[in-house]
Amino acid sequence: MSSNNETIAAISTPPGAGGIGVIRMSGPSSFAVLQQIFRPRDPSCSFRSHQLYYGHIVASGTSGETTIIDEVLAVYMQAPKTYTREDVVEIHGHGNFLILQTILELLLHYTVRLAEAGEFTKRAFLNGRIDLTRAEAVIDLLTARTRKGIALAQGQLAGKLYEQVDIIRQALVHMRAIVEVAIDFPDEDKEIINPAELSLLLETRIRKPLAVLLQLADQGKIFREGISVVIAGLPNVGKSSLLNTLLQEERALVTAIPGTTRDTIEEYIDITGIPVRIVDTAGIRDNAEEVEELGIQRAREQIEQADIVLFMIDLAKGVSAADLELFRTIRHKTVILVANKMDIPAEEPPDLGDFHYPNLLWQRISAKEQSGITELKQAIFQTVVGNSEQWEEVGCAPNIRHKDTMLRAYAASGRVLTGLQTGITSDLLAVDLQECLSELDTIVGVTTTEDILDLIFKQFCLGK
Repeated sequence: MSSNNETIAAISTPPGAGGIGVIRMSGPSSFAVLQQIFRPRDPSCSFRSHQLYYGHIVASGTSGETTIIDEVLAVYMQAPKTYTREDVVEIHGHGNFLILQTILELLLHYTVRLAEAGEFTKRAFLNGRIDLTRAEAVIDLLTARTRKGIALAQGQLAGKLYEQVDIIRQALVHMRAIVEVAIDFPDEDKEIINPAELSLLLETRIRKPLAVLLQLADQGKIFREGISVVIAGLPNVGKSSLLNTLLQEERALVTAIPGTTRDTIEEYIDITGIPVRIVDTAGIRDNAEEVEELGIQRAREQIEQADIVLFMIDLAKGVSAADLELFRTIRHKTVILVANKMDIPAEEPPDLGDFHYPNLLWQRISAKEQSGITELKQAIFQTVVGNSEQWEEVGCAPNIRHKDTMLRAYAASGRVLTGLQTGITSDLLAVDLQECLSELDTIVGVTTTEDILDLIFKQFCLGK
């Protein structure tokens, strides 16, 4: 159990108006403080654990008078069957931030302090209710932008990543036990350690599963963090219309006047589970006036930061020299050529032959008629995933911290494999095995420094 005996409190619902707002307390004084400020409608209620009670939060004045702050439901949850495995109290009041703040300030007059970011979840980890991978899944669940991201976080919260890492850990423990016996009986180490058998065990139960998890980490990063897609091109080729079509709302102003968009407009969409930040930019042209030129500078900055650039041309007008000149300035990026206005009859079939660039992916669309949009989304997804045959259905996805740790574990396992093949001594094998095991212990939180814990939990919001 945690040695921290302080009681903490925070508002657990986001700022702003809402039907309900929740304040949470955790720690040994939670119930005593609740009894001081909560007046149940039934004065004889016995406060059974995990049962909601109706009443009022009241503040007592210096002369003994009381003031009703809010009409609430309150629940006391007795340890250890709580989120933190400590005594927990929740106060469910009206979702007015000023009311919630008043109640929180009232709590802080007692033996309660304001919780740090993520401190409730940190206590759940320190008190052994969840491992570190599950704790990190909480922040992924709170910040997920797509249903796929939610599913990944829920899988990790259910222990899928922990289970896979633990299987590898148990294989390492088994190998370490064999090597330790060989160290204790040096005269029989050649009979105890069979290099071929241990090498096979290492490859099949440790290195191969680690390699799979490392591959899933790259996919998981895409599902968690998403990608940036910038719409670029000359003025009046339909960039803002494409943004509106992708969002299915009138987010950007669309006119026939070139240079309407003078700043970047950003929104998120879900493309096959990947959160995609779509950025509409100002049309890039020479001799723009001062305000428009600032927008063009921002457009070029966004292009440099983008994962994918949708370079738009006007099919009705055909490919111009200005199109080609602008394209040459961005062709170092990953580009999808988007030929817009396919609904407008052209005087002659458009010639895209001037775009002689290998592997250039392009898609005809009509942003106005919303045709070709599904195919464009598929092109974006295919550009992200690359070889679809290697793209697996992600059941759990290590994050960047996990990936860095797994890379070190994989490197240590490689040294063990080399040692088995070259016949190094058992004590040196044990060192590399322990290093590999220690790295995996860091992932699940068996051995984790306070600095790493602080880095993880400071990403949380207050009240979680």
